[in-house]
Amino acid sequence: MNDLLRSFGRALSSALHPRMLWLTFKPFAVAAIVWGAVLYLSWQWLVGTTSGWLESWSLTTWLYHLFDWLGFSSAHAFIAPFIVIMMMIPLIVVSVLLLIATLSMPAVVRHLSARQFANLDMRRGGTWYGSILHSLWTTIVCLVLLVVTIPLWIWPPFFALVPPLLWGWLTYRVMTYDALALHASRDERRALVKRYRLPLLLIGVASGMIGSLPTLLWASSVWLIPLFPVITAITIWIYSLILVFTALWFAWYCLRALQRMRAEAQHPQTSATLPY
Repeated sequence: MNDLLRSFGRALSSALHPRMLWLTFKPFAVAAIVWGAVLYLSWQWLVGTTSGWLESWSLTTWLYHLFDWLGFSSAHAFIAPFIVIMMMIPLIVVSVLLLIATLSMPAVVRHLSARQFANLDMRRGGTWYGSILHSLWTTIVCLVLLVVTIPLWIWPPFFALVPPLLWGWLTYRVMTYDALALHASRDERRALVKRYRLPLLLIGVASGMIGSLPTLLWASSVWLIPLFPVITAITIWIYSLILVFTALWFAWYCLRALQRMRAEAQHPQTSATLPY
């Protein structure tokens, strides 16, 4: 637990470094351009399709009557856009995560390597192409699990447990590969992930909870449709900032754990005295 808190503090201070702040803009620019184009070209179709789908439900009719009774008749127009936004958010966040992992994570590791882990040997157990394949495969598995577990979301306490666990699992699987690709051998990476699976999952879940905060801003923007594109761009950048911090947290923890694991293998009696 102490290592988790120390690496959190180190990552928080490192995230304010100008170079780390700059790393948020590359994935932000790519995600904003791509998703901006997708939403611009398909927004009316998505909202229209969702509205037609909702009107076929008797539950929607009852909900509209309830809004009329409460004096919120204008809320009818916001239900379909709100559902579209809620469906798009997971896809956008996952795409930003993958962009951070492939575009920013190598620079994060090099930054820490030059400043804090200069004496840690580089055994290059991972590659950029390996990172892409690993991230895509892990994302596909996570999306399948997401779809399979959707029926559980209507039952407490699963609706509060399943999404953070899935996001934590996805984040830790993607981030640990990239955090260790430069310094650890393939065997070292597998041994480290097996040994520290629970702390790494906790970092992923905690990061997912922090990353859920911008969703509140996104959800509230549905009531301000004219400002939605601006709020969307701001929210994507906030996600990028949070995920760069997450990359730093994983990098700090993983590289320190790798340093300790190697020290234990070479000098068991001195491994506990390594400075953080």
